Amino acid sequence: MELHRCRFVPYNPQAINALEFSHPPSKAGGQGAQTLRLAVGRANGDIEIWNPLRGAWFQETIIRGGKDRTIEGLAWTLDPVEDSPDGSGLKLPGRLRLFSIGYTNTVTEWDLENGKPARHSSGSYGEIWCLTAQPRLTPENNNKQNVADGEYTGQHLAIGCADGSIVILSTADNDLTFVRRLQASTTKNVRVLSITFQNRNTLVAGYADSSIRLFDIRSGRLLRTISLGRGPAGGPKKILVWSIKTLPDGTLVSGDSTGEVRFWDAKNYSLIQRLQGHRADVLDVAVSIDGDSVISGGADRRTVLYKRNAGKKNDKARRWAEVMHRRYHTHDVKTFAVYESKDISIAVSGGPGATLVVLPLREFGKEHHRTLSNLPQISQLASSSSDRFIMSFWEREARIWQIGQRPGTNAENQRNQLVGRVLIPGDDNITSATLSSNGSVLVVATMTTIRLFKLRQENNDANEEGEDDELYIEDLKVPRQLSDNGAKVVSLSPDLRWLCITRPNNDIYLAKLSDSDSPTEKLHIKPTLIHVPRTSRKTTSMRGVNQGTLGKYDRSIRSIAFSSDSKLLATGDLAGNVDCWVLEDTPENHQASAVKKVPNGTDSSDDESSEEEDGNESIIDGQHWKALPTMPSLRAGIAFMSFRPPTSTSESQEPATTEDRLVVVTSTHELVEYEALKGKLSEWSQQNPKSHLPDDFTGIKDRAMGGFCDVFKGSTRLLLYGPTWMWIFDLTRNFPAPKTATIPGTSTDLAKTSPNKRKRVEDETREEQRKYNSGAGDLIPVSQAYVSLGTKIRKIEGKELSNAQLVDTEKHRQQRQDVDEDGNDNSNPFHVSNEPDFAYIRRGITNGEIPSMPSKRLTNGTHKEDEAPLDETDQGNNSDRNNSLQKSSRENQSSSSLFWHSHKFRDILGVVPLGSQGDKKNKNLTTGQKAGIIEIAVVERPMWDIDLGDRYVKEHE
Repeated sequence: MELHRCRFVPYNPQAINALEFSHPPSKAGGQGAQTLRLAVGRANGDIEIWNPLRGAWFQETIIRGGKDRTIEGLAWTLDPVEDSPDGSGLKLPGRLRLFSIGYTNTVTEWDLENGKPARHSSGSYGEIWCLTAQPRLTPENNNKQNVADGEYTGQHLAIGCADGSIVILSTADNDLTFVRRLQASTTKNVRVLSITFQNRNTLVAGYADSSIRLFDIRSGRLLRTISLGRGPAGGPKKILVWSIKTLPDGTLVSGDSTGEVRFWDAKNYSLIQRLQGHRADVLDVAVSIDGDSVISGGADRRTVLYKRNAGKKNDKARRWAEVMHRRYHTHDVKTFAVYESKDISIAVSGGPGATLVVLPLREFGKEHHRTLSNLPQISQLASSSSDRFIMSFWEREARIWQIGQRPGTNAENQRNQLVGRVLIPGDDNITSATLSSNGSVLVVATMTTIRLFKLRQENNDANEEGEDDELYIEDLKVPRQLSDNGAKVVSLSPDLRWLCITRPNNDIYLAKLSDSDSPTEKLHIKPTLIHVPRTSRKTTSMRGVNQGTLGKYDRSIRSIAFSSDSKLLATGDLAGNVDCWVLEDTPENHQASAVKKVPNGTDSSDDESSEEEDGNESIIDGQHWKALPTMPSLRAGIAFMSFRPPTSTSESQEPATTEDRLVVVTSTHELVEYEALKGKLSEWSQQNPKSHLPDDFTGIKDRAMGGFCDVFKGSTRLLLYGPTWMWIFDLTRNFPAPKTATIPGTSTDLAKTSPNKRKRVEDETREEQRKYNSGAGDLIPVSQAYVSLGTKIRKIEGKELSNAQLVDTEKHRQQRQDVDEDGNDNSNPFHVSNEPDFAYIRRGITNGEIPSMPSKRLTNGTHKEDEAPLDETDQGNNSDRNNSLQKSSRENQSSSSLFWHSHKFRDILGVVPLGSQGDKKNKNLTTGQKAGIIEIAVVERPMWDIDLGDRYVKEHE
């Protein structure tokens, strides 16, 4: 396998300006809310939605921004619980809603299901600088506040403006309306820099005139003004209060432009303590749920943790002290977001450095921090193997690169070159783009339009020596039925006959393209679209009404896959549902069936029931797409899917079976294979559950971003990649059996009977560190911990000192169950069930015998003798010779070719294939390629190649 490590493809990540969790910290048990999400706002207007997944951190979707747009603040609200309309007395959970601001006078609410703005609210006030949501009404603060009759029990929004005013907006009745305007009489054109709530009715705001003010939002009355005094000598006289937060006991914490963190009394608002933890402005502070920890970040790149000294809970004499400071970011630490529950306790930070850093809050000093990649986790690349094209898109521009031939070929041009650029007019950023397999068609989509381009490359034989080939790009005329309403995801079939479109509302349409193969003839697009309905599924059950609901957001489509013969289509959504359709020829007596127009310009049958009866949708050129049987749903979102290419049984290169094997990888790194035509799991998938996957793969914290399947030396190989890693699996053989599995019907434990039952101490330590995770990194070994108070105590039962024993206080972290109070799985991506392994029955294991590696391959219904393990050529080309072959956990020579993986990559933007043994049209194939060598391009974008802004530098630096 030939690897081309490409670092010339540009992609500059944008600064992180806002972070917000969908739920506030909670003392509830387990992992907290099932609907917990993190919204990340960037400087180009993009909003990323992340699922923490107990430390796995899966990027579910990206709401694209646009020209001159930015996200400067985010806030989540939860609508009140409602009674069921059927009168059953059941309570319906409220809906979670996301709002944003961006240095304008407008507040935008986002529709997560469609990825579009739901509504805007603007007024005659100045630019909005800060945004916050009113605390939720809980039974605890309900007793304290005594909600009046008729008072809105939802959450208001408060915005601070550049003219010194504070505006209260109501989220009642699924709307965003003006309530009142708060403004101090002595304040004139003084910016409101930060804002928070001390309780549901008391608002605290930090200003740019060295003051903090408190308001009663019910009456609009100014309650108190706190002065921070004059600035330090030799500096500005006014102190900027960049951040203000509230501890659970009502104590105020502020961070200002002097680099100080100040604590203010909850009742008389006097200064309690001030700490100089930064050498530049403190841009944001965050507090823990217990009120004993405060973390601050500033322009000096420092992240500082403060702890309150031990003592009585309400003792005002307790003092704060700085515990540590470190530099996790290369630039300013601009914003924090904190979430805590019984098991999760994390603080996420971001800034102009464009990377997310996840810090353990409660377990600080006992766990590693975690740095998430600054590149998108959804692939923004496509390739054409015949012309060696790589297409990448960024904001409103798509670029096409041509990869040079590897050394030793007869091609004159062996260098990488930029051959084409496409700029999309308008203000919306590109949501999806795809390139045809033959490099002749480029499809670019935004949320408002879809555009197609014809690509044609001509040789410059008559030109001067050394001049590159020219790529002509022609903008094609697209019917309005196709271009209008835009698309969230687009995909072209390999034969260039069908274009699959996922609308913003997640409806799926198919457009038929022309049948001509001539490069000079224009591409024709039929105006009629085929709508393929998805199978209705039951909504996932919620743990409680107080967690809220995201509506149909989990039905958002993230992946689309065509089979290599373009006769099968599959889609996967965030709820773990997979839908498939097959292309069939329609009998002549059905071709004249009545078809009526629908308002969006697409065609459908008269009604859905008639479509299900005769088994066809709208018909184009005597063909229709038929829905296949419903396939079992998975427990996590779909991260990647691909049809397994057919293998050949002889030199005639005839496929052995119909290509209907669909390989799916979920966000919890569960590898599943479906038989699409039968609507069930394949035999290989039943024999290889998640418990049989390598621990090194299931334990990777960075989630899979993409991959592809290909045939190599007669066997099917699956390549998966993440932000910094790459794995290759052999799908024609069973994985090794786990050592700790139990054969059903027997008392046999493989760990007892295996000759290699002894584990090394390092393996045990690594396994224990991975059992527990508070949402950040793995546990730090006690011998390496830099903050520790001891891990063992002396326990004595009764009066006998002889009964004393040492108890490990850290053992509870490994013994916590992965099941919540309701008995649910808790969505732990690293959890492997301890139930009996029925894969042994499917493999034909009886009488408790230990399975051995099969001597024959499983190749889509055929058997073939085992081949030699991967040789050195499979591991990479000259640019990646350091990648080594990793063996599986079983010390068996026959299993050494099952997996290959490498972590020697830096910030992968994407991995795309450049060619394989099936590219017969490519005249420039080398002898090695014709023999079956696969070429892939790994597009990397490490931090040192990214242009970032200026940063604060001290004098001695």
